[in-house]
Amino acid sequence: MPESINPPEDAETDPVWTPEDPRRSEGGEMEPVRVPDSRLASMQADMAKLMDLAAQHERQLDDLSAAPPTPDSPFAAYGLPGFAGLLPAPAPPEPRPILELEDEEYEDELDALSDWVDDFLMRVYGAEVTTAAPWCEQWQEHADVVAWLHALWLAYQQHKDAEAGLSGLFVWHRDFLTHAMATVRAAGGPLSACMTDPDRPAHRLLPGPRPSNRTTSAIEGPDEPGDHGESGELGQASG
Repeated sequence: MPESINPPEDAETDPVWTPEDPRRSEGGEMEPVRVPDSRLASMQADMAKLMDLAAQHERQLDDLSAAPPTPDSPFAAYGLPGFAGLLPAPAPPEPRPILELEDEEYEDELDALSDWVDDFLMRVYGAEVTTAAPWCEQWQEHADVVAWLHALWLAYQQHKDAEAGLSGLFVWHRDFLTHAMATVRAAGGPLSACMTDPDRPAHRLLPGPRPSNRTTSAIEGPDEPGDHGESGELGQASG
């Protein structure tokens, strides 16, 4: 049989208690476990690391519960915020009707609209200029035409976006382009007194309707008490 290897008698061994070999005092009480100083220091270091890690996890849980996820975060659907240190993407500005803009803001928007109308809209969809389809090289001075074309441009930007799907531009042609161009270039529309022959440019602003009688009366002053018109009755014509 091979000779068993036993530690030398003078070798130091750590007194560690195990359930199979309980060490009890003469009175039957459990003796305290004696841990060497070298192992005690290592155990203290490990415990400090565990406490620091637990504190970090607690701070992360507090941050997740306190700060709601930003709408632009790719993890918003899972209830998680974005990466720390990254600013959320700025929201695109909300479109406003061009006639609500003023001064420089209006001029900048009109310049961008003019580029789209000249470089794309009229070049592709302008067709020919006739009495049935007039046009005006100074269309920027027709407020109603500016409003129509600006709305058409906004719709184009929306429907050419990938989110509109493959049928987005067809919807734009059917529901927006055809109707807007038929209105702007109608024979009796806002440009009817302008250019009807491309060789003879013309521009003319037709007079608009006057203010209603009720609005004019309100500006000039209220009527005398009991004076509601020639009939003397409110809402009834004289007979």
